[in-house]
Amino acid sequence: MFKLDWDRRTCARRGHLTYAPTEPELNRRLHAATALGDAWRCLRCGDFTLGAPHGSGPADEAPLVPRGKALRDLFILRFLAVERLLRGLLIVVVAWGVWKFSNSQDAVRRVFDENLTVFKPVTDHFHWDLEHSPIVDTIRKTFDYEHKTLLIVAGALLVYALIEIVEAYGLWLGRRWAEYLTVVATAAFLPLEVYELTEHVSALKICTLALNIVAVLWILLSKRLFGLRGGVVAFEAERHSASLLEVEQAAGTVPHGAHAVA
Repeated sequence: MFKLDWDRRTCARRGHLTYAPTEPELNRRLHAATALGDAWRCLRCGDFTLGAPHGSGPADEAPLVPRGKALRDLFILRFLAVERLLRGLLIVVVAWGVWKFSNSQDAVRRVFDENLTVFKPVTDHFHWDLEHSPIVDTIRKTFDYEHKTLLIVAGALLVYALIEIVEAYGLWLGRRWAEYLTVVATAAFLPLEVYELTEHVSALKICTLALNIVAVLWILLSKRLFGLRGGVVAFEAERHSASLLEVEQAAGTVPHGAHAVA
């Protein structure tokens, strides 16, 4: 069965990341002298790579490089970040449209009524009452909204868009505060999405609701938020065990069995 090697895949795209620890024994295990020059073990994939190390210093000051599951999780977070960013930008466009409409309701109403007659021959052919269709009725109701109400709607949409964009920024960088924000904000809008489904069912709404539910559950459990599965202490321990400890294990400083038990 094919299993994606996230470490080597990432190194192939971004390059290796090496570090020369000042501890003599560990330095010797992470370093190799070759006929082509010095080589250092990559902190991400564990392979030796030629060239000077990207950094040096005590082992406990080495960069915390995402590996394995942590790297896969970061990829998923960035997928969610892109989805949040696109959604946020779309909401900004909708907010701009509402604001623009609020300043020219009468003109838009005239254009709508004049052009509605263009579609009547087609709708009459299919025996569809265009004048009293739910879509047309909904659009006409918006013409009666007060200018102040539309401005409030536009402002609320902009706030929502800002939350989505901030989520996207934090998730892309893998920030823990963004994970909390995403869970809280997404969960808060789930009842509204369920209500919209009761009003009108569509494949897009169902997929969006399913994606948001899965995202909330996945972030909650995998990132151990709100104290779940040991909370932040267990999460940080997992991060460190997947980085420096594994590098030391590969270098022979930590027995493989001991790490497996931990």
